[in-house]
Amino acid sequence: MAEHEHVRVAVIGSGFGGLGAAVRLRREGITDFVVLERAGGVGGTWRDNSYPGCACDVPSHLYSFSFAPNPDWPRTFSGQEHIRAYLEHVTDVFHLRPHIRFDSEVKLMTWDAEQLRWDIETSSGRLSADVVVSATGPLSDPKIPEIPGLDSFPGKVFHSARWDHDYDLRGKRVAMVGTGASAIQIVPAIQPKVDSLTLFQRTAPWVMPRVDRAISGAERALHRALPFTTQARRGLLWGIRELQVQAFTKRPNELGLVEKLAKQNMARAIKDPALRAKLTPDYRIGCKRILLSSTYYPALAEPNVDVVASGLSEIRGSTVVAADGTETEVDAIIFGTGFHVTDMPIAERVVGADGRTLAESWKGGMEALRGASAAGFPNWMTIIGPNTGLGNSSMILMIESQLSYMADYLRQLDVLGGRAALDARPGAVSAWNHRVQERMKRTVWNTGGCTSWYLDASGRNTTIWPGTTTEFRRATRQVDLSEYELLRAPARPAGDGPAEDAPAKRADANKADAKKAAAENAEKSAEVDA
Repeated sequence: MAEHEHVRVAVIGSGFGGLGAAVRLRREGITDFVVLERAGGVGGTWRDNSYPGCACDVPSHLYSFSFAPNPDWPRTFSGQEHIRAYLEHVTDVFHLRPHIRFDSEVKLMTWDAEQLRWDIETSSGRLSADVVVSATGPLSDPKIPEIPGLDSFPGKVFHSARWDHDYDLRGKRVAMVGTGASAIQIVPAIQPKVDSLTLFQRTAPWVMPRVDRAISGAERALHRALPFTTQARRGLLWGIRELQVQAFTKRPNELGLVEKLAKQNMARAIKDPALRAKLTPDYRIGCKRILLSSTYYPALAEPNVDVVASGLSEIRGSTVVAADGTETEVDAIIFGTGFHVTDMPIAERVVGADGRTLAESWKGGMEALRGASAAGFPNWMTIIGPNTGLGNSSMILMIESQLSYMADYLRQLDVLGGRAALDARPGAVSAWNHRVQERMKRTVWNTGGCTSWYLDASGRNTTIWPGTTTEFRRATRQVDLSEYELLRAPARPAGDGPAEDAPAKRADANKADAKKAAAENAEKSAEVDA
């Protein structure tokens, strides 16, 4: 990285959000950008999560970019290796690698009010940018609870998102902590190998069958020959989930039938009434994410598995102790305890216009205008920001809506001309957040009687979007300048530093590149299909 490199846009992260932003920038004719990635490869959470059984719980054709359809998904619900390969393919097809700075973890981002730019310190050097697009994602930093005695445990300890593939679980006594989306995939994958498996279940999840199958060669050939069939398949999957939203957001009582189906799913595999009682949730289905698995319950019924209906509270040597007093000797502890979602570490590294970090600004709870812009942080946007998560559909739909908002944001800066920045007005952020929270009050996520990772420390739901993806797409179609304060700075003398008349000069260069980039990307979209 150049010592004083300056770019128009710096994108943080190379998962779905970051790569999507990079593709959208090129499609808009913007080539003056970098993608800062702390690891050595692309993929985000689909690079980091490589545990046994890792797969997506959203159908493959919906869990992919609309502008980069993949006719060759091997299964209806694809595994981690296939999703990561897809992201590598997108990176290559759209020629994104020249823009990516690997092994460049962002240490600090500071707003320079005089220059109207972000000064960025990374593990590989410094740079500055007119606009920052933070796409670090909420599922990027593992969360391990503070357990007394954990530091002195003599065995192996790791988080599901940092799986130790060098450690052989065969014949080991294993403790699995947590019963979320990762745990229900890990348990059936490792159960046949281990000597014993103790599952520490603080809260029982609702689990529905995962109707997964291999996609036939004939289907894939049809999708390659007739691309509209891939679009139709995606559209059908999307439409079904849009119709489900009302039950989650307005009529949670209608989910009773789904609960009955989930209980029937459990009863088919769990014959022991005592175990069935342990595994039956005491909250409305949908309050936590509904999990999909056809192998989780059968694995729990095996004789080498013990379910402890209590959280892990203490470790004494190689003995793990549950909150209910249950003691178990184990050789390894695997934490499937989720991520820092409502307290994202990146927020501690972003210093805004008033000298406060984003974490300090969000001390009372995360909030951002249309899930993207935080007051006091000019020309800073986040992908998968506050209240943009989904409880029943594909996050790629939300990401693409936010990318449209990002694109219009940059167009507005171009139209404004000169050295300019946009800062979300506090009143606009508050008004947006108030509307979201009012709608949230009657949703299953707030009324279902559970404590989930959707809620922050104060019990506020700052994670989920309380509506359809169509509604969110409309809300983020374009930037409303009345919701922003326009910041200006005097023009700098020619030759004065790396940001010399940066927006105006780069705008001319970008316009010259626009036709070329658009033509290239039209070809790339076709190549993804091929």
